[in-house]
Amino acid sequence: MPANAGTADRGDTEWGMAQQKAGAHHVRIIGGKWKGRKLRFIGGSELRPTLGRVRETLFNWLRPEIDQLRCLDAFAGSGILGFEALSQGAADITLVEHNPRTVQTLKANINALDIADRARVVRSDIRQFLRKIDTPFDLIFLDPPFAQPNLLHDSLRLLMARKLATRWIYAEASAATPLGRELERHGLRVEKQTRAGETVSMLATPAAHFD
Repeated sequence: MPANAGTADRGDTEWGMAQQKAGAHHVRIIGGKWKGRKLRFIGGSELRPTLGRVRETLFNWLRPEIDQLRCLDAFAGSGILGFEALSQGAADITLVEHNPRTVQTLKANINALDIADRARVVRSDIRQFLRKIDTPFDLIFLDPPFAQPNLLHDSLRLLMARKLATRWIYAEASAATPLGRELERHGLRVEKQTRAGETVSMLATPAAHFD
């Protein structure tokens, strides 16, 4: 199983420091069309944007193939993974988020970037969303709250049972979670992985894709 491992250093405390500040926070797009653009989001105990160093690694992995991919950000939060994907060449993004305040912020960022034709926000529990849709996605971001590991399991089960993942699934979890085993038990093959502090990140593809 090929894997790229890395450990973030100065980025490990980036999110913790941001949470100490009052009011709205900002996260920066790191590459592509909107490189350097800051997006506003509302902080919260469960809102944990993927660190910049981890995103840089992820999109280095994806860069040869990301052009025109259809994407799903299943636990959108700040939306940074989805916005980053669009910035770097993806065709479109569906952002699923259950918190109404966060949904409004996502919509505001879509308007600020003038991408209403390429991005949509769905206010929903991810499990309800996955039970209703029929159209698959090329690239799916799974970054659920670490305190609710059942969300990762349920999302993977629905994605694979309903054949909604055609190419790539990117997942994040606490280092205490056996993420690799969880992906493999749902018929996915881990291609790349990295770790930043107590967060482990993996890029996987349906094993049948290469069969």
